[in-house]
Amino acid sequence: MKIGIDLDGVVFDSEKEFRIYAELYDIYDLKRNSTIDRQALRFQERFDWTEEEENKFLERYHEKIVRESNYMPGAKMILKMLKEEGHELIIITARGGINKEMKAITGERLKEDGMDIFDKYYFAVQNKGEVCEKESIDVMIDDLRENCQKVSERKIKTIYFKDAPSYNMEENEYVKVMYNWGEVYRYIKETN
Repeated sequence: MKIGIDLDGVVFDSEKEFRIYAELYDIYDLKRNSTIDRQALRFQERFDWTEEEENKFLERYHEKIVRESNYMPGAKMILKMLKEEGHELIIITARGGINKEMKAITGERLKEDGMDIFDKYYFAVQNKGEVCEKESIDVMIDDLRENCQKVSERKIKTIYFKDAPSYNMEENEYVKVMYNWGEVYRYIKETN
């Protein structure tokens, strides 16, 4: 089975790190409460920051977050199990779009952690549906509802990995909502 996998919020718990540092940045650097949508997953939609404020936040914290964020519980173990069982694992991520250095930093980190197990890497992806279709992905795992909608509209099975405050999504034939890597593993075993 070909499995497409997002990084942030799926393999790495970086989305929570972003939210923590964004709150601190808003409190201490901007000295205000700019929160406009607590359910928004990405800080760009969560806060009413100017583009300059967003850029300053990224300059200060982006690399730190990518280097420090933990793996999602069970991610390393389950991904290694899936690889050993013969599944093709393909990273499809927007990471590297804002900061090109993130691609190299991510590669270093995966190698250091013994997680350089992926068959292909797609960085700075804006349209994950296109990549999934091109690669004939059987299941895509993502934590952003909009990505799951776009991929599932192409009749590709999609796991909406929901581990943070975010918007709900109705399940259907092509979208399943899951909350941990154990559920993901069970789904893949049953679908394969």
